[in-house]
Amino acid sequence: MKKKLLVCTLCLSAVWSTLSPAVYAEESQVVVSATGRVSVKPDMAKFGVVAKSDAITADKAAAETAEKYRAVQKSLRTAGISLEDSPTQSYTVAPQWEWDPSKGKSVLKGYSARHTIMVKVSNLEKIGRVIDAVVQGGADEVQSISFSSSHYDALRKEALAQAVENARGDAGIMAKAAGGRIGQLIEVSVSQPAYRDRPQIEAMAMRAAPSPVPTDIAPAEQDVVVTINSRWRFILSGSR
Repeated sequence: MKKKLLVCTLCLSAVWSTLSPAVYAEESQVVVSATGRVSVKPDMAKFGVVAKSDAITADKAAAETAEKYRAVQKSLRTAGISLEDSPTQSYTVAPQWEWDPSKGKSVLKGYSARHTIMVKVSNLEKIGRVIDAVVQGGADEVQSISFSSSHYDALRKEALAQAVENARGDAGIMAKAAGGRIGQLIEVSVSQPAYRDRPQIEAMAMRAAPSPVPTDIAPAEQDVVVTINSRWRFILSGSR
């Protein structure tokens, strides 16, 4: 008898497992996507600095680039930027080919060496002075200045909480318009957060004589944005 009872219990469990998704799917729900947004004034910046040289031989191009690199790093130390905040981002030595119409093929023109440094500035008050320093130190290019905040983690949490509250409010409005109210939160998930750097300045600072006019950089506010997807139980008016 006990054996038969055990078999019946297992059968009922199997039937319930089969039916549960269907019952769950038929439950009325309110599905909402919402966004939380927090604006912040950036307090850090990053930009690339390129030292490069072209020469007939690879070793000469590399040597000339190395000399420029050392000069740029020296200027960064003078501007108060440590080596830890100005590491190498990339380094290449590559042949340069040029099409020769008379020969009907590409011929080796020489070699190009390129050393890119990623500079981090933690104090935006001196960003202009740092840019001027690397240009005066012999940098060939200054690239892609982007701004960020050292308080990103805290700001993201604030935006996340705001997104959930916005989702709750929107779900409540939708449920009320449909003749009911929202119940418990069934599921919530976070979309990939977006950290919007505004503006991302593209600058090309070719080697030139020092300018008497200092460089001024004025970053705009940024948005830390988090989007969530949520599902809430819908309770029709008069129901429990």
